[in-house]
Amino acid sequence: DRRKTILVDHMDILRRVINKVKKQHPFKLDAMVVLPDHLHAVMTLPENDNSYPTRWRLIKAGFSRQISGGERVSESRSRKGERGIWQRRYWEHLILSDRDYEKHIDYIHYNPVKHRYVNHAVQWPYSTIHEYIERGMLDPHWGYGGSSDETGFGER
Repeated sequence: DRRKTILVDHMDILRRVINKVKKQHPFKLDAMVVLPDHLHAVMTLPENDNSYPTRWRLIKAGFSRQISGGERVSESRSRKGERGIWQRRYWEHLILSDRDYEKHIDYIHYNPVKHRYVNHAVQWPYSTIHEYIERGMLDPHWGYGGSSDETGFGER
């Protein structure tokens, strides 16, 4: 339900679950933005480890187990004992180049502006953009207004 704010309402739980999964199945979280109803992330996995689906399954399950129910659950999910928080599928993309990596990081950081939660990317609190700015990797004025198409890193 796109009107729900489950993820940002329970950011502390999501952070704990992600950190727990990182200890069990190491990965580097290169960039992430958490919006009220969905999130985007770029992860770097250890060499010769392509278990991306396992990590997301554990994150989704760990988060779901720690929050109260009440969300709408379809009949098919109910029969399978599933919650109605997460989509069953997700979009996975193998980064192909440095430019591809940069475009995905930019897309993630610009997403709150794209969805009109804020006018300036730095205004969104649930984003790794703040770490990028602290490290001098992005200018604090980056990602202001306009549309993602104008910035060159919108969805394909």
